[in-house]
Amino acid sequence: MLRIQKSIERNRVVFSLSGRIEAEDLAELQRLCQSETTDRNLVLDLGDVRLVNRDAIKFLADRETDGTRLRNCPAYVREWLFREREANSLRQD
Repeated sequence: MLRIQKSIERNRVVFSLSGRIEAEDLAELQRLCQSETTDRNLVLDLGDVRLVNRDAIKFLADRETDGTRLRNCPAYVREWLFREREANSLRQD
């Protein structure tokens, strides 16, 4: 189960995520991210995330590429993101 809390920090919208990020959560996360105006920086705080699946990694990688900051990203998620980008780079060559 994923819980999402929204807060505002200066000119940033922060979504603090906790629990598991699974495929069925991604549509809601995408909707929330898109609902924010582009004049604010978006942050996803992953400090309380305990489990992600491959769909979640792809989502997070896309969000980060689009300028979303991933805060308190667990080491295993950061490593998986790195490997996902590396694999995508090799597929494009």
